[in-house]
Amino acid sequence: MKIRGITATPINLRLEAPYGWVFGELDGFSQTIVEVETEEGLIGLGEAPTPAAAAIINDVLAARLVGRDAFDIAGAEHVCLPYWTGVQSINDRTRIMAFGAIEMALWDLRGKAWKQPLYQLLGGAVRKDIPFTDYFSLRGDGPKVKGETTPEEVADYCVELHETHGTTFFEGKFSTEDPKVSLRMVELIREKLGDEAMIRIDSNQAYSLATARRLARPLEELGVRNWEDPVATIEEMRQLRQHCSIPFSTHNIDIARAMDLKVPDAFVGNPTAHGGIGRLTRFVGACEHAGVDFWCYSGDSGIGSAAYLHLCAALGWIREPNQSLFRMQPMDITEEGPFSPRNNVVRVPEVPGLGVTLSRKNLTACHRDFVENGPCNKYHDPAKPGTYRRLPLN
Repeated sequence: MKIRGITATPINLRLEAPYGWVFGELDGFSQTIVEVETEEGLIGLGEAPTPAAAAIINDVLAARLVGRDAFDIAGAEHVCLPYWTGVQSINDRTRIMAFGAIEMALWDLRGKAWKQPLYQLLGGAVRKDIPFTDYFSLRGDGPKVKGETTPEEVADYCVELHETHGTTFFEGKFSTEDPKVSLRMVELIREKLGDEAMIRIDSNQAYSLATARRLARPLEELGVRNWEDPVATIEEMRQLRQHCSIPFSTHNIDIARAMDLKVPDAFVGNPTAHGGIGRLTRFVGACEHAGVDFWCYSGDSGIGSAAYLHLCAALGWIREPNQSLFRMQPMDITEEGPFSPRNNVVRVPEVPGLGVTLSRKNLTACHRDFVENGPCNKYHDPAKPGTYRRLPLN
């Protein structure tokens, strides 16, 4: 089965309301959607978590792959990526993610051609109901949704998720300039939902080591399950471990360093950041050997999220819930999305490949948004437009 063409489309995937995080307000994510078409007319879908991947794919990688065997993933990597450590040494992560999105599409093609869901190609399912957290944060107002602007409103939002969808797994931003505001959010969620609620927090490296040390005890007393990137560096995280029993996680995927420093306790990642589904399966195997947990992060369309579902179905070591912004995404570029967890889980698709269908209408609309408005600005600070925040916040 030969590759006839590859198309990469940058898009904006807007949230229903902008959420607050360490650098300001974030109103959406800019992705690249990849379509790999074979001479038989089958189309495989992939996704990269950056719009910069589109130019690399369209201008460079596509020409290298047209005419090649669509099932030869190792050969595709050989002609698309230089020697792996060489790519990493010049910090060329965009090229890695660009190939990772193509590689995801090639796996989707395998499943479609062989009429098997992706998890079967990865060895079968150890679970089919995949756990996810629902997300919380202070939020600004969106076009149709009024955001939560106080800790009390955030806690009420979590109660609503629990009552409507059965949610008991939560993760949220803990990165306000005054950490007492974030602490109050967690206190109220625990008070309103009790010990049944699992609460994880993400500080996005917001705080100094001194501030994180002061926060450790009250967060422990509140039963926080995991604290993502509480401080700026892994070295500071190691020092914080002396004062805090809460497990730490990070997006920094340097497993050798984690084994040496004994932190973090978990990696939060994306298959394309590792170079694709095949490389992620090997990375998760290394995590299992090292005793370091792994789960997937949020912000993808239904294509990337479907890949998470299949990976979590097949890989037993992904034991903790994945992050999810599904509730905050009013639309998706797949016909099936956004996914909607019920009682904390989403069922893995049983349809061949990734199990999702591209919505041409929504893809066109999201691409138009990107062309007309540029990529989503993750660093917009509504309090001081035109400037950028510096860390630590406190």
